[in-house]
Amino acid sequence: MTSPTDLTTVVATYRVRADKQAEFDRLLSSHYPTLKRLGLVTDEPPVIYRGFERDQPPIVFEIFTWKDPAAPGKAHAHPEVKAIWDPMGACVEDRKTGPRFDFPHVERLPPAR
Repeated sequence: MTSPTDLTTVVATYRVRADKQAEFDRLLSSHYPTLKRLGLVTDEPPVIYRGFERDQPPIVFEIFTWKDPAAPGKAHAHPEVKAIWDPMGACVEDRKTGPRFDFPHVERLPPAR
């Protein structure tokens, strides 16, 4: 089994406020290109899904892979990334319970046979 600290693929889950969808989409469109230009993610573009739950704000899932296990820490310290992440945070709903953001790092399992 892989150690959680070695996992580099992340499933970012954003619960976007309905009144902030356009702003969020603009920020999201610059997210991967910025991380890529800074050498923090792999060449594989992110996979992005938008979903809806009854009477809830839209949910956006962004799945991407960091270049290495140290990359998330580098991203948190980089002002260009912070200039995207801080406004993204203002675009998502405040959660009454649980985290505002869900960013599990995952490993791909082989398909069942």
